[in-house]
Amino acid sequence: MDSTQSSELDYECPPFFRAFKDGRIERLTGEDFVPPTTDPQTGVSSKDVTVDPETSISARLYLPKNLPSTVTAATTTTKKLPLLVYFHGGAFLNSTPFNSTYHIHLNTLVSQANVVAVSVNYRRAPEHPIPAAYEDSWAALQWVDLHRNQVGPEPWLNQHVDFEYVFLGGDSAGANIAHNMAVAIGRGEPMNISILGLALVHPYFWGSKPIGSEAANPEAKALVDCVWGLVCPSSMPTLGQDDPRLNPVVDGGASLVNLGCRRVLICVAEKDVLRDRGWLYYEVLSKNGWMGVVEFEETKGEDHVFHLRDPDSEKAKELVRSLAAFLNRDMPPLI
Repeated sequence: MDSTQSSELDYECPPFFRAFKDGRIERLTGEDFVPPTTDPQTGVSSKDVTVDPETSISARLYLPKNLPSTVTAATTTTKKLPLLVYFHGGAFLNSTPFNSTYHIHLNTLVSQANVVAVSVNYRRAPEHPIPAAYEDSWAALQWVDLHRNQVGPEPWLNQHVDFEYVFLGGDSAGANIAHNMAVAIGRGEPMNISILGLALVHPYFWGSKPIGSEAANPEAKALVDCVWGLVCPSSMPTLGQDDPRLNPVVDGGASLVNLGCRRVLICVAEKDVLRDRGWLYYEVLSKNGWMGVVEFEETKGEDHVFHLRDPDSEKAKELVRSLAAFLNRDMPPLI
């Protein structure tokens, strides 16, 4: 195929990507690569691992500098740490765990919370539409599950993780994935580890009918309206934007009753067009009979994923401190 044909634009979806008629996808943001290393500012170490060679699922692992230990007269035993399984955002279209934005964020969060983290690299639309991202994320959880008895393939997880304290988290589309993983666990999909907590930062939930102030920001609403059709075209003829994976309260929150975790933290930003969906999720989860503890936090005067765009701002640091505190919560009492 000649160069003229290969560069002919088919369609585009700014600010995410351009699609060319030869099938090539040019992503417009989040494609830089930062190698794993020991971060000079936090002392956090990172490395990349392959989760599934057949589907090319991979992850970046993070280990904090401070590994607490218990010293006795005879031995020194390393105390095991909570585990955060993290799913990056990017509308299911952009970003990876390996770009500078997420590498900085995970280094900071792991250092503040003193946890081990697995940042999952799932396949992205439009080349791999949903359910690929969910399937890959579930496969990554099953890989983590292999380590619960300290016999998995990754030494960091075998040696340093307390599997009584496993959290799922993510921002935007990644928060949507984390939620859907907890739903799958709650409905009984096979998984041996239990999830203590779910941290949802500016979660990507939506629906066909506007709520709250969504209609007051038509430009932002139009962008969100178009995304689900691009990433999950198979749902559009039937469920559309009321697909329960996108709109978890469409059925009155029935899927939330058995949400597979004990704690949930929902973080929203005041100026984010997704803000009211996060609030509605909190309200329904608080009242629908789910037997867990749910917390809600709103950052005033900020927009979607502000903490990733300006990680050195005081409000970003405050959000990271809140996440770190959540990742060190004890199990809530059984009711």
